[in-house]
Amino acid sequence: MENLNHRRKITIIAAVMTAMLFAALNQTIVGTALPRIIAELGGMEYFSWVFTIFMLTSSVTAILVGKLSDIYGRKPFILIGIGLFIVGTFLCGLAQTIIQLIIYRGIQGLGGGMIMSTAFAAVGDLFSPRERGRWQGLMGAVFGLASVLGPALGGYIVDNADWHWVFWVFLPFGVIAMILIWTLFPMMEQREREPVDYLGTIFLALTMVPMLLAFSFAGTRYAWGSAEIAGLFGVALFALILFIAVERRAQSPILPLSLFGNSVFSLSNLVNFTMGAGMFGAIMYMPFFVQGVIGTSATGSGFVMMPMTLSMVAASAISGQMITKTGRYKKQALAGLLIMTAGMFALTMMDTQSTNLVAVVNMIIVGTGLGIAFPIFTLTVQNAVEHKLLGVATASTQLFRQLGGTIGVAVMGTVMGQRMSAEMSRRMSEAGFDMGAALDPGTAGGLAELQDPQILMDPAKLEQIRSALSEPMQELFNQLVVMLREALGASLSTVFLLGALVICSAFVMTLFLREIPLRTSNKGAAESDPALVDAAAPQPNSR
Repeated sequence: MENLNHRRKITIIAAVMTAMLFAALNQTIVGTALPRIIAELGGMEYFSWVFTIFMLTSSVTAILVGKLSDIYGRKPFILIGIGLFIVGTFLCGLAQTIIQLIIYRGIQGLGGGMIMSTAFAAVGDLFSPRERGRWQGLMGAVFGLASVLGPALGGYIVDNADWHWVFWVFLPFGVIAMILIWTLFPMMEQREREPVDYLGTIFLALTMVPMLLAFSFAGTRYAWGSAEIAGLFGVALFALILFIAVERRAQSPILPLSLFGNSVFSLSNLVNFTMGAGMFGAIMYMPFFVQGVIGTSATGSGFVMMPMTLSMVAASAISGQMITKTGRYKKQALAGLLIMTAGMFALTMMDTQSTNLVAVVNMIIVGTGLGIAFPIFTLTVQNAVEHKLLGVATASTQLFRQLGGTIGVAVMGTVMGQRMSAEMSRRMSEAGFDMGAALDPGTAGGLAELQDPQILMDPAKLEQIRSALSEPMQELFNQLVVMLREALGASLSTVFLLGALVICSAFVMTLFLREIPLRTSNKGAAESDPALVDAAAPQPNSR
């Protein structure tokens, strides 16, 4: 597709961006709305799984479709992805329990993985690595636009209408996206048919699922050293060994292991993983701070998050233009990660006395760093591999980033829960409260509900409980709410600190990234790295 005229390329990119906007809007709108949704559906202990299941299913789909789209072309898979995403989104709006919501989010993830994998690979088909900087920046701007509209609208909907509309409001975008892709996106010439590595896909999934379950359950449902957690990690390790054995023998592996011999590919994906853990793991909890600690409404929370995304859009667009102009990217990546680390650390300094303005300033810093650095590591991977491996290489960046995000959300959720419990016990003890008596339903007239921090996300429910109490009990109620906000704030500060440390480690790793000048054509590999020849070569059948 690199030989198409410029006007045709622009129309194709417009269609791809529409599909990405649809998927991104439905991801970002959930963030500010989820605290209220969980307040209605219950299941705070499953909060992280609403994000985890999406990342899990989209990761498995992305890596499989990345390989298949290299063989059969991008168009069929992006259309199937949009269709699955529409179905999953519609079902999410019908969810009656948190378990149903998690299942339907999994269906969304299957479609989302297809859309994201093929969309970024399509940019690689259309433009040379040197030109991609500009377009990767604009693709980042699509996510930024979605992040501006999604949270604000999500907060407005849950404050003023039924939360189910959070999922249904953008369904027309999906239909429009499907029509545009169907009519504008060209069919690629198929390569020679290759056997599909279904066995490798199965073992990859069997590696990820137990591992993610272990991270999600450890420290909450089971102790870290329990037999259940050890068993899950054991299954994941055994499946990983089998996956490596299968990939070594596969004629057309789903993830060619020789790619990891390319230092740029390996280090870029390690940074992708680390960035995902720090970014997703911490920023997903920011709406909890704004709503639960500061006490802002869901609508207000969306507007607090908006400046971060605006700064991300601007930084991403400027960064992309600079990369296309200079052909260089490493200094920008380092600058972005450093700025993001500073912003994440600033988040740790907030408490119950912080204002929305302080939160906005800190999130702008995070967004600026994120906008500069985030698109670069997809570009570095694409620039370091043969074009015929573009789909699987691009999908690998999605896989590692989302795996990092999944583990980050799970681990930081565990950290938040443990710190929250410890802080609440300490504060009540210091205040001279008998926790058992204060929170016993038989003696406190309903104050037992304050054991769950999700109550802070529902101001109407808080007022309902308070107004039903006698005047002396209302004073006790107010004190417990303050303690709960303080405990939640302290636990989230720990989450943000962990995120800052993780992003800082990504900065350190990037110092060792070898910068390959961006190629000006999709023909041929970046000959400066001998591992590319190995990565492009057929895999030996070493039985």
